[in-house]
Amino acid sequence: MREYISELNLPKSTSISFPNGKDDLMNFEIIVRPDEGYYLGGTFVFTFQVSPSYPHEPPKVKCKTKVYHPNIDLEGNVCLNILREDWKPVLNINTVIYGLNLLFTQPNDEDPLNHEAAAVLRDNPKLFEANVKRAMAGGYVGQHYFPRCA
Repeated sequence: MREYISELNLPKSTSISFPNGKDDLMNFEIIVRPDEGYYLGGTFVFTFQVSPSYPHEPPKVKCKTKVYHPNIDLEGNVCLNILREDWKPVLNINTVIYGLNLLFTQPNDEDPLNHEAAAVLRDNPKLFEANVKRAMAGGYVGQHYFPRCA
């Protein structure tokens, strides 16, 4: 695992931390700070759990930051096809990190976990943008409160 971590080529909007210390390379956090798009200025933390059978199975990724996003549900589950059926052993942690960054610059309303956010993105992008800003500033979107992440 050490070689996979040392070979990471993180986008400039991304950093990595090891909450359990540098000896536990199977569990780490990725911090994404989008530099464009709806989520510009936000800070989003993802946990990565890498199983001993990696790279034959994908890492388990969860978003610790509550976010109004069509591809991340309110429990932090992430809808990214390479974390599920499209995973192949030739893919790596870097691929997943780039995929997470892409979710923030190009949210996808066609494969949602948060169906309400996806419908708003599809039908009313201006309202979606306002909802994202409200959520990131710390506030309610519908019945759900989002802590400040900007």
